[in-house]
Amino acid sequence: MEGFKILGPISLLVLAFSFATASDPSPLQDFCVALKDTQNGVFVNGKFCKDPKHVKAEDFFYSGLNMPGNTSNQLGSKVTLVNEEQIPGLNTLGISLARIDYAPYGGLNPPHTHPRASEILVVVEGILYVGFVTSNPNNHLITKVLYPGDVFVFPVGLIHFQFNIGKTNAIAFAGLSGQNPGVITIANAVFGSKSSINPDVLTKAFQLDENVVTYLQSRFWWNKN
Repeated sequence: MEGFKILGPISLLVLAFSFATASDPSPLQDFCVALKDTQNGVFVNGKFCKDPKHVKAEDFFYSGLNMPGNTSNQLGSKVTLVNEEQIPGLNTLGISLARIDYAPYGGLNPPHTHPRASEILVVVEGILYVGFVTSNPNNHLITKVLYPGDVFVFPVGLIHFQFNIGKTNAIAFAGLSGQNPGVITIANAVFGSKSSINPDVLTKAFQLDENVVTYLQSRFWWNKN
C-alpha cells in the first residue's frame, strides 16, 4: 500500500513533465551523466560527462523517497531534494524532484522562490494550505486548500508556501522544471544574510522598529528548501 502511495504521485509528475517544456536548454545528446572526476570525463555540450560506454543503470536511479523526512525543527518540515547530485543522469534533462514532509498542524514550507523553475505539487497525505503571490504591482495572493490527490502549480520565480492545517503528518511531492531550480527562502535571505543587511534598510523597507529588525536578524534561520 505504501508503495502505491509513493508511485502514484510520481507517475503524475512524470506525466505532467511529458507535456511540458523544461526551462533548461534542450540537451544535444541522449544524456550527459554528470561527472565530478574530470580526469575520466568527456566534455560534451559544455559539461563534463561520463563516457557513454561506462554509463550504468545506477546513474539514473535513486532510492529512499519512501522514507519520511525529519520534521523536528523550527519549521516542522523537511525537503528531500532529488537533482543531479543524487541522480547524475538528470544532468541536462531539465527536471528535478522533491519530497516534502510536514509535521502535524503547523508544519510549514516557508515563503520562498525558485528563480529557475516552475513547480508542480502533488499531495499524498494530509491537508495543505498553499499559495503564491503575483509580482508587482498587484501582489495578488492566490491560495487553495489541498487534499490527497490534489495538484497545484507554482509559477517560476513567484513567492510560494505550503502549510499543514491538518492534525496528522502531511506528505507532498514536487516536480520542478529545472535540474537546478535554486531556492531563495525569503526570511533567510532578508534577515539571515551573510553579511547582515544594514538595519536602516530593513527598518524603512518593512516599516518596522529598528529593535524588531535587529531581533529578527539575531534569529537562527532554517533553510528547508
